[in-house]
Amino acid sequence: MGATANLFSSAESEQHCWTSQQWHTLKQKYFEFTHDNTSGTEIMFTTRQRILTFVLIVVVTVREGDCQTVTTPSERALIEVLRSDAPAADKALACKHLAIFGSSEAVPELARLLTDEKLASWSRIALEAIPGAAADEALREATDSLKGNLLVGVINSIGVRRDAGSVDSLIGRLQDADAEVSSAAAVALGHIGNVAASQALRQALIGKSVNNRSAVAEGCVLCAERFLSDGNAAEAMAIYDEVQKSDVPRQRMLEATRGAILARGQDGIPLLLEVFQSPDKQLFQIALGTAREFPGNKLDQALAAEVARLAPDRAALLIQAMADRKETVQLPALLNAAAKGPTQVRMAAIVAVGRVGDATCVPYLLDIGIESDAELAVLARTALAELPDDQVNKDILVRLAKAEGKGHVLLLELAGMRRIEAIDELVKALNHSDKSVRNAALTSLGSTVPANKLSLLVSQVVSPKYAEDIPLAVQALKAASIRMPDRDACAMELAAAVENSPLATKIALLEILGVVGGVNALNTIGTSAKGSDPELQDVSSRLLGEWMTIDAAPVLLDLAKSGPANKYQVRALRGYIRIARQFTMPEQQRVEMCQIAFETARQPAEQKLVLEVLKRYPCPETLQLAVNARKIPEIKDEATQATLEIAQSLGSTAEELQELLSKDGLIKVEMEIIKAEYGAGSTQKDVTEILQKQASDYQLILLPSSSYNASFGGDAVPGTAKTLVIQYRINGKVGEATFAENALLFLPMPK
Repeated sequence: MGATANLFSSAESEQHCWTSQQWHTLKQKYFEFTHDNTSGTEIMFTTRQRILTFVLIVVVTVREGDCQTVTTPSERALIEVLRSDAPAADKALACKHLAIFGSSEAVPELARLLTDEKLASWSRIALEAIPGAAADEALREATDSLKGNLLVGVINSIGVRRDAGSVDSLIGRLQDADAEVSSAAAVALGHIGNVAASQALRQALIGKSVNNRSAVAEGCVLCAERFLSDGNAAEAMAIYDEVQKSDVPRQRMLEATRGAILARGQDGIPLLLEVFQSPDKQLFQIALGTAREFPGNKLDQALAAEVARLAPDRAALLIQAMADRKETVQLPALLNAAAKGPTQVRMAAIVAVGRVGDATCVPYLLDIGIESDAELAVLARTALAELPDDQVNKDILVRLAKAEGKGHVLLLELAGMRRIEAIDELVKALNHSDKSVRNAALTSLGSTVPANKLSLLVSQVVSPKYAEDIPLAVQALKAASIRMPDRDACAMELAAAVENSPLATKIALLEILGVVGGVNALNTIGTSAKGSDPELQDVSSRLLGEWMTIDAAPVLLDLAKSGPANKYQVRALRGYIRIARQFTMPEQQRVEMCQIAFETARQPAEQKLVLEVLKRYPCPETLQLAVNARKIPEIKDEATQATLEIAQSLGSTAEELQELLSKDGLIKVEMEIIKAEYGAGSTQKDVTEILQKQASDYQLILLPSSSYNASFGGDAVPGTAKTLVIQYRINGKVGEATFAENALLFLPMPK
């Protein structure tokens, strides 16, 4: 029907400009659909239902000023779609929108779809969401006539709506011969969770039926959770205990164990500790999870004592759970475990202290940080670096002023790891007689020195007191330079240091400038590349060839054109070509760079690199450059191939390609295809005869299709990249060429 072809036409939709408060109300609808309206607890929707509900909430929203413009199909139009002979997809879409905008008026039409196997689930999504008694009644009535999966779906929806009026009907279904139906009824009763539902489920739990025992136990657990959330802990505890003692699947027993502990409140601690001692791994995992959600600080004291009773592997896991209780965690217990005991436990405790500790933990971790056990020491240093308390920095700074020995090195390292402003202490340590102290100070300066103190590290590179510190000083200066907010100012300071430094230092500073980048760094490196020192030429030309901004192109070109041909000029030209190949720039600029590169190149190798750039960026101008390159004898074959590939990329037909080369002097040859195979690995298809039929008196072979598979009668090796290998003879000389799948076939002239 035409009226249903477009649900969102202006004739069938309503436009609203909503205020912020109105929009807030609309968003609240999602919360209302997914939470119980009395207790506020979350309803156990399926993932599919949650996704669909959320999608509908945000349907067609456009922010305009202080309000939202929301296009909403009218309920009347949506109902008309359901009544029509529209396709199922349109009706499904209408159901989704009725979940948001529907009312009791839409219920009768939605109820009719409950018997439709294709649309039943869509109608139930709407019925689950529409408020009011009409939807409940429709679902209840449907249970009288439905069977199988359709009945199961309706029962599930009753559970989602927590319809207390359906309890009697659901209780009757607990004995249904269809196990799926009886199981759905049990779970739905659990979601409803009132006294009548719980009594029926508890009675069924001790019955003889085994078809739905898991679902009955699940329903009991759901009832218990409802009672517990409503403050009826005694009733919840009784149900959990009954499930625990019953012959139910293991998962239900585990769920009941968790609930039984939580329902007892603080009196559940002994039971939790008992579960921790169970040899059963799954029960132990339940205990860990329950400990994380158990309220109050009384449990933390019990957990601290429990660590000593457990095997090291379990104690380590318990410590992780203790650290997850950040509000009530017992730090002394964690510190005690970190200081002594099995290594596995100590390691877990050190990591835990790093997560939840404070300044009081610093001395303990410092002691561990200088222990002989390298693994523990590293963990302690990491924990010290991660301690969240701001007071930790002040503590470390105070200790650093009077530190000595191994502890001195560790505190210096921490200054860098925690980015502590300790310039005076770090500079003082640069003159220490112990190399390890100086190294720690240099590394931390690299992480913390501000821009106005960068000269401190520059001097350590240019004129160090200890020559052996130069490599680490260079690393520190590089780390600091990368951090500088003003790269050009940093480069200017480094460039000034280059002028008066020895060769080795110049090279180190140039390397740092290459990382810093910017105009000043580029000019300094460019000047060095044009100098007379071969080593500086080598380093500088390499750095320019790796430059990551387009402004290096003129510098590279200038270097490529200066002086006699040598490896540095070649390297510079290749760097220039790399910029043309890799960087984003206007098309005309790229064409000009390629033209200049052709004119500057002295060797075929670089000319071929330019051809690769042309193929990568096909346009009329790059096509003309490729055509012109065919006049260079050393690269004629490669230029012809590039010409064909560019022309093909621009949409040229086979005849146009042939004409293009003919006009440009493509010489006729005597061509013979000797053998041709297409495939991958050991699987090869002989396509000799096909290529022989397509061969002409030119080096270009035009296949019937641009697809090798289509031209050769099928895919030789599906799902695998293939190659075409051709053995041929041109003017009496034998050649062989390999082509990637679907590449243009231009056979090189045999040498």
